[in-house]
Amino acid sequence: AVIADALAAALPSMADEAAVMDWEGNTLQAGTGRYTCMPTPPHQKAAGISSPMCMDETWMRWAHAWEKREPFTTSTIGISYMLAGDGGASNIDPYASAATPDNEWVVEGPHLMLLVPDPAMLESLPTDPANGGPYVMWKGTSYAHVMVPVAD
Repeated sequence: AVIADALAAALPSMADEAAVMDWEGNTLQAGTGRYTCMPTPPHQKAAGISSPMCMDETWMRWAHAWEKREPFTTSTIGISYMLAGDGGASNIDPYASAATPDNEWVVEGPHLMLLVPDPAMLESLPTDPANGGPYVMWKGTSYAHVMVPVAD
């Protein structure tokens, strides 16, 4: 069930070759492709929320930095898939754990996430999740990335 949850974030062709890891770093399924899929984080699963994701190497480095609260930079574009959607996150605070009146809580349907090497590249994009297209999440932090909704 944990592997199926993780692979729900992937394109079908990606799932066939993806590695699957749990949030403790244990390999649940070896893979031969470019993506590592992770199941819904335990605290969200316990709350009945679904948020699995599949990340390329750049996103895996990003996740490590975020988890350790270390600064993140990259020289390459990163792509992550969350095709099962995301049960909720603050659009402005990378470490918010629940909605508050001022943290712009977002529940997003199926989407891609993009990392770019130069944060200045994000300046022309909106930060409003309701704008009808891509937007920047966590702007002004080293964890800033582009959210690209692909379905409602």
